[in-house]
Amino acid sequence: MPVSLKYGSTKRFGARYGRRIKEKLGKIELIRKQKQMCPYCAKQSVVRKSYGIWNCRHCGAEFTGYAYSVSRKVAAEEQESQVLEATRRPKKEAIEEEE
Repeated sequence: MPVSLKYGSTKRFGARYGRRIKEKLGKIELIRKQKQMCPYCAKQSVVRKSYGIWNCRHCGAEFTGYAYSVSRKVAAEEQESQVLEATRRPKKEAIEEEE
């Protein structure tokens, strides 16, 4: 029996668009849908209102941020994980070629 990959919210696309695109979209949607920390009141109650516009449900502050996250820290963590994944990938491919 084949092992099924967990795509989360991207299962709605079925067999279309390819694995890598669905994985990237899944990561973006996870970050975007998380509650972010408000820079004004430091509560985990910020939600995305629209592209780059964020709203804190606790203090009512409305401010701009990144497209999918409020702070650069979340974006930097995502980029760091992509770099680590890219550096690990060639090692795995080299092992597979030897076999």
